[in-house]
Amino acid sequence: MKLSEIKEIIQLFDDSKLSSLKLEQDTFILKLSKDSKKVKIAEEIQSAQPVPQIVVQPKQPETIPSINGSSKQPNIDNADFITSPMVGTFYRSPSPGAAPYVSVGDTIKKGQTIGIVEAMKIMNEIEAEFDCKIIEIEVNDAQPVEYGTKLVMVEKI
Repeated sequence: MKLSEIKEIIQLFDDSKLSSLKLEQDTFILKLSKDSKKVKIAEEIQSAQPVPQIVVQPKQPETIPSINGSSKQPNIDNADFITSPMVGTFYRSPSPGAAPYVSVGDTIKKGQTIGIVEAMKIMNEIEAEFDCKIIEIEVNDAQPVEYGTKLVMVEKI
């Protein structure tokens, strides 16, 4: 999402009667809220408009949901990682808006693409070196990565 779009959302929220708003996309969460206690104090001092609070936070890496619906933490002792072979920017899907190559819980074969690392305007497909199951996605979409950065936690099959 572009900065201009975020500013427009903030302005629309500020002009609305909503007290809170949460917008969630692939790479971030935007939370807006108008704190009514602060507004009352500000209105008593001067007839001020409510000031929206803005919280932008990166989305947390995905975890595997268990059968009963709760999330379990992956067993890191048995886990292997697919790492970045170069410095660049990691992308989970072939193009913006497209489905990601892999998701948590997917079983993949050796040679299957798990993502792309863009380096010097060249898109390099990152492939699994063995058959495995995706346990956790370690990096967000469009995140810069270094050589050896853990991209995906996997369990060999």
